[in-house]
Amino acid sequence: MIVKNDRIIGEGWHQKAGMPHAEVNAFASVGKEFSLEGATLYVSLEPCSHFGKTPPCADLIISKRVRKVVIGSTDPNPKVAGNGIKKLREAGCEVITGILERECIELNKRFFRFHQKKRPYIFLKWAQTSNGFIAPLKQARNETKPVWITNAYSRQLVHKMRSEEMAILVGTQTVLDDNPSLTVRDWAGSNPLRLVIDRKLQIPDTYSIFDPQAKTIVFNERESRSSDNIEYVIINFNAKLPEQISEVLFKKNIQSLIVEGGAKTLQSFVEANIWDEAWVFTGPNSFEGGIEAPGFYGNLFSRQKIKEDVLDIFKHSTS
Repeated sequence: MIVKNDRIIGEGWHQKAGMPHAEVNAFASVGKEFSLEGATLYVSLEPCSHFGKTPPCADLIISKRVRKVVIGSTDPNPKVAGNGIKKLREAGCEVITGILERECIELNKRFFRFHQKKRPYIFLKWAQTSNGFIAPLKQARNETKPVWITNAYSRQLVHKMRSEEMAILVGTQTVLDDNPSLTVRDWAGSNPLRLVIDRKLQIPDTYSIFDPQAKTIVFNERESRSSDNIEYVIINFNAKLPEQISEVLFKKNIQSLIVEGGAKTLQSFVEANIWDEAWVFTGPNSFEGGIEAPGFYGNLFSRQKIKEDVLDIFKHSTS
């Protein structure tokens, strides 16, 4: 955001990797009637100082003769990490740092986790009944499709969540039981990259997970190949899967992941201590028996009523 004489004269945000950064868009939005002399630039993240997919924003700020820059948080990317601030100061800019730092880190939490932990920001997500089950007993199922626990508004929020994150993961049994598409249908936006754990390649290629609506990665122990929009990646099933999956996603520059089920897959991330938030939807109905919801410990961050449903969001104690 660019401010002059207590008036916002420009603003911008970074829409996608490889596209212009927020600073570039903010400067482009300033009308010709405004001079940047005496203006102050406010940014949530330190301006970059290196050539990546785009030129350095620090150089752009200097060329625009902005003399005061207020920065929320320092960039954790080793290619920047204070160098943007240093470059601005050496050019004569007044630089103020650490303003609303906690809020700025929360805003960019995916980016921070990716660079600090070398893995995506991981959301655990499930829906459970009022008595703590996430699915009915197998013999209680009549069809291969989801058994809805929550209402349509909660499901719409899940689709919104999918549109905002880069990848989504499920296990073999979830696909065989529910035949999910894992796409965005009840919200506007892009489909996430679909990930499925299928050790012995049991899932028939007629299932929705393999349709052309989105790309899919299949983690397995048998073959490594790519075909159309499907990629098969071999991992070691005798070692911890969450670490291996996180490593693959880091190499693919995937900065956020939703782990959507089932119970075994979710619990593996809990036990590996590799997660950042847990989104737990609780519906009003109950099952006489079934698959129990994962057990975990987290700090309650927020609680939201969605008609008769409740959404609790927990944060990992280190987040």
